[in-house]
Order: sequence, then C-alpha cells, then structure tokens
Amino acid sequence: MNMIKKSLVLALLAGIGFSAVAQERVYLIDQRDVVAKSGFGLCWRDGYWTPAAAAADKAGCECDKDLLPKETCEPKAAAAPAGAAAAPAGVKPSGEKITVAADALFDFNKAVLRPEGKAKLDDLVSKAKAIKLEVILAVGHTDRIGNDAYNQKLSEKRAAAVKEYLVAKGIEANRVYTEGKGEKQPVTGDKCKGDKKTAALISCLQPDRRVDIEVIGTK
Repeated sequence: MNMIKKSLVLALLAGIGFSAVAQERVYLIDQRDVVAKSGFGLCWRDGYWTPAAAAADKAGCECDKDLLPKETCEPKAAAAPAGAAAAPAGVKPSGEKITVAADALFDFNKAVLRPEGKAKLDDLVSKAKAIKLEVILAVGHTDRIGNDAYNQKLSEKRAAAVKEYLVAKGIEANRVYTEGKGEKQPVTGDKCKGDKKTAALISCLQPDRRVDIEVIGTK
C-alpha cells in the first residue's frame, strides 16, 4: 500500500512538472533539472534520501550542506597570506553515533522493545532534544543464525520499532530514517565458529545483534 501511495504521489508531481529519479537523484526536480523547494526554501526530498545519498546528489550541497562532510561541499582552500585574519568559524553540525546491543533493546529473535531498551532510547531522546536536530539514522543488524531473508526482515522490524518509539516520545517522524542490514555487516568477523544454534554460538555472535543509531544536529 505504501508503494502504491508513493507511486501516486510521484505521478502527481510529474504531472505538474516535478520528478524524482530513484537511485540517481534524492530530491524532487522539475523539468529544468531544478530542485523543487517548499515555501520556506527547503528542498523536497524523496523516499530514497539519506545523508550518504545526498552527498552523491549534485544538489546535495545546495539543499543539505550542513549535513554533509565539509570537504564534500567546500573546495580545498588556498593557503592564506601571512598575517591574514582567520575567518570566523560557522556553526558546524555535531554528530553522535551510538551502537546499542539488540539484546539490550529486544529479546533474542524478537522486535518488541524491552523496558531496558526503552530506557536507553529515552536517554537518546533527551540528547536529541538538547540540540537542533537534523536527522536520526537507525540501522538494524542481526547475527548470521537463520536465513538471509528472515534476518533482513528482522533487522528492518527492529529499526522500525526504534523509530516508532522515538516518534512516540516527540521526535518528528520525518527526522528519523531507518534501514535494515540483516546479517550483512557483522562485527565479529570469523571469531565465532559453527552454524548450529547453540548457546555458545548465540553468545559469541551477540555483538552482531545491534542497532546503530546516529544523531545529527547543531548545538
């Protein structure tokens, strides 16, 4: 249903001269290849937008300069003449990335937040509200136990559960982006041997069961 709604919205925008090219552009653009902006001068993002994708989009610096690495949008400055006064530093985005063990948020093989997990997210909400929040990225991961498709879905459900809780605590939904990586990015490497679901293997693979949460904003 969400995909149908998205298609209808994009079709409507295309009808009035705007388009969004998936996987190439992450902003809505008109037929002149100009980014569509709101009445407040903010660029319209599409559903594929992430900070990494914005850095690759040619309009990223125009639309989200504060979220991108400095070197992405500013050419390397020539050496200043001797005695020249340094330019005043502007307000720079601050970023904080925390990794929360999935076992601290969820029971094994589950995607329902535990009380201890909610307490950790409450602390994150407090930090987010102390800055001018730009975006929160929540990326779910699993261990290798189980098949790929199941683990992908589980990682997505866990990231979605984190978003749902953050939104319930007052974080704007359009500020929270989620992604599931399944078992694709383990941190245990080849440390844990075997494939049978034994207590020893489950314990060894615990670091892989995690949610990476990144809070980006300005102080």
